[in-house]
Amino acid sequence: MKAAAPVSIAARQAGSRAAAFFLLVLLIVGVRAAYGGERIYSLKEAVAAAMTNNHGLLAAGFEVDAAGEDVGIARSALLPHLSVEERLLRTNNPPSVFSAKLNQQRFAQQDFSIDLLNAPRAINDFQSSIMIEQTLFSRKAMVGLDMSKIQREARAEELARKKQETAYRAVGAFLAVQTARQYVSAAERGRADAAEHERISRLRYDSGLGLYSDVLRASTALAESDQKMVSAQTGLNLARRTLGLLIGLPDLVEVSNDAVELPKRKIEAYAEMASSRSDVKAAQLYLDNARNGVKMANAGYLPTLGAGGSYQMNDHRRPLGSEGESWTVQAFLRWELFDGLKREHERAKAKYQVSQAQEQLSALKAAVSFKVYEAYLAVEEAAKNAELSQAALKAAEEGMRLVEVRYRNSLAPLVDLLDAQSNLDRARAAFIARTNDSRLARANLSYQGGSLLEDLAVEK
Repeated sequence: MKAAAPVSIAARQAGSRAAAFFLLVLLIVGVRAAYGGERIYSLKEAVAAAMTNNHGLLAAGFEVDAAGEDVGIARSALLPHLSVEERLLRTNNPPSVFSAKLNQQRFAQQDFSIDLLNAPRAINDFQSSIMIEQTLFSRKAMVGLDMSKIQREARAEELARKKQETAYRAVGAFLAVQTARQYVSAAERGRADAAEHERISRLRYDSGLGLYSDVLRASTALAESDQKMVSAQTGLNLARRTLGLLIGLPDLVEVSNDAVELPKRKIEAYAEMASSRSDVKAAQLYLDNARNGVKMANAGYLPTLGAGGSYQMNDHRRPLGSEGESWTVQAFLRWELFDGLKREHERAKAKYQVSQAQEQLSALKAAVSFKVYEAYLAVEEAAKNAELSQAALKAAEEGMRLVEVRYRNSLAPLVDLLDAQSNLDRARAAFIARTNDSRLARANLSYQGGSLLEDLAVEK
């Protein structure tokens, strides 16, 4: 009777384990079924979707568009300015009344009366005018136009680099989904192994060849396997959601099992491509604009030439009336001879900014060269680690097989079997991680070299 009690407890524990596993399977199947009808993205499709729908990339595109409008704003300083004005004046100020009547062309002899000149009656004057002004020469405006064009080109180069970055993040998110799915599969295999060990330990106990403590240890290992399956499925859902967020979709995204294979060139080829990377070009353009800043400061010493004219109508009764009409034509030269040494300080500041931009460009080139070298070494290291992890996995699988045979033949304790199972689980996870690291390292090398979109055959 005493021996039957542990069996009863074990039976109840087995039933609860089965129920928990059943609920876990329902959860996983339910999640998969909920998203089973969704579109499956290949790597190229995922990257292309990110190029089209990524919100950060779209924002950067609008920034380039805004910089393009700055060109129009700068050009407007060199184009004619036309304005229309309607003004109402009511006054009894003697000079103003005298002038208004002259503009209205209704000045009469009696208006020369001393009493009317000294104390005129209040008068209305509707002034309708059209004015035009054209800058003929402004060095500042011309330099400003050149700077706005260069700024737009620099923003476009930054956008090109942003596309490379977004593509790299999309590749990483794509690989993360594939890796998370492999973790789920590994967790399922580990769970199946743990369930088999628990079954064997229970059979040995029932036949009187094993200990009940072995059953409890195996049950604990099985529970841990269930927890790993839950964590793996959660990681998969998060990875799919992350990819969806990256490509501008509000839901989980499913990906294909396509292998991510990117070409590997010689390091000299990557270094050459990286030297003309978009962010390097942008930095060079900013240096050009810094030099233009010196030209802008020097332009402050030059005059501004322009011409203009106006046509005016005056009436004392209604707007747009034409009792009197007049026009003017003018030319002007505006030359600021002294501004409190402002221009001197602006020129000195612009020269410092040129030196700053030069140093930033040099630092960027050095950093790019280092990043390419680092990424190239990382590819070789990741490839070696992937090979070693594969060998370790094979060794762990063989070790597991041998220990399991020994345990079945009562030649090894359960502890050795559970240790072998833990080693196998770690080897499976390590192999998945190292394989993913190797693929991601290839993508990073292409990204650092500035050729990722080209290598993926995705339009920029």
